[in-house]
Amino acid sequence: MKKIEQFFKKLLLLGLLLFSKQRTHNKDLPTINKDSKIIFIRLNRIGDALVSTPLIDLVKKKIGSKIYVLADRKNYFVFSNNPNIDEMIVFQKGIKAFNYVKKFIKKNDINVLVDLHDDVSTTVSIVTAIVDCNYKLGLKKSNYQIYTHTVNRIDSSKNHVIDRILELSKLFGFNYSKDEIKIGYYPREENILFAKEFIKNNFPEKRFLVGINISAGSDARFWGVDSFKKLLSELGNYPVDVLLFTDSKDFDKAKLIAENNLIYPVTKDFDKFAAGILELDMLFSPDTSAIHIASIKRIPVFGLYVKYKTNDMIWSPYNTDFNCIITEESNLVNVSFEEVNKKFIPFLEKHLNAKRNSEL
Repeated sequence: MKKIEQFFKKLLLLGLLLFSKQRTHNKDLPTINKDSKIIFIRLNRIGDALVSTPLIDLVKKKIGSKIYVLADRKNYFVFSNNPNIDEMIVFQKGIKAFNYVKKFIKKNDINVLVDLHDDVSTTVSIVTAIVDCNYKLGLKKSNYQIYTHTVNRIDSSKNHVIDRILELSKLFGFNYSKDEIKIGYYPREENILFAKEFIKNNFPEKRFLVGINISAGSDARFWGVDSFKKLLSELGNYPVDVLLFTDSKDFDKAKLIAENNLIYPVTKDFDKFAAGILELDMLFSPDTSAIHIASIKRIPVFGLYVKYKTNDMIWSPYNTDFNCIITEESNLVNVSFEEVNKKFIPFLEKHLNAKRNSEL
């Protein structure tokens, strides 16, 4: 059934693209001001949503327009507590969802649509093509006919995904400095307090706190129980505390790696997880969502990356001190502890020394 649905969606998109070829693209900048109503579209996963937030926050800061976000059931919570977003709606699957979005845009008199996707999404392309908006903005991709205004999609092998999305700022007509850019995620106050209280109770000495996140979106990015145990053993030689992060599917593995009191409470609430990450002094992680959260407070990050059959730049933390191991194999199985330790320990020592010197 899913394959049939995908086939008809692609067929519909092909028809819409053929029809849209007659559209004349406007070379002038669109007229967008504080009275404009803008809907940003970002479906798919948590990381996709996180890297889209810098542009949304900049538009609110620089222009002050009313902002809506069309999100996915897998990532809507990234936007739900953002003070720069006036309203957020969740895209539901099925033909009715397209009609609902079209009616929502018309009812709220939204006059600007922004496709935040770095690649072509059939679903988003259909939404963009069928809704009535004065301006439809996007990166120049193979579906460029559906937009009224586009900017070139800069080379993904040489430019960070956030920088690629920020190219859209050119259509809004404002400038920004790189120092202004950070992930726009805002944990709820109750979860911030929860994280602080948990860490205070379990690590009363207030030493340098290293977070080790063992989970990622796929099992291919799990480094292995023995490797993580060796890492914890190595960290025992330094004046640091270690806090393990895991999701529920890897909880049994986490218990083989560390004592229960060293494991951050397992939760399906991403906000509670993110609040814990933001209390760290350093993060070690194979998961880009956690890495992007750490970058909010410029927390140093050491990442493990699977860069399999792609030339795209890795999704490293933005404006944050960072080091990593990258494998071009399909998983982390052959990434040895010795290889990681050789790069990680000097990175750890650098930041331990920096903290020690700042306290003198």
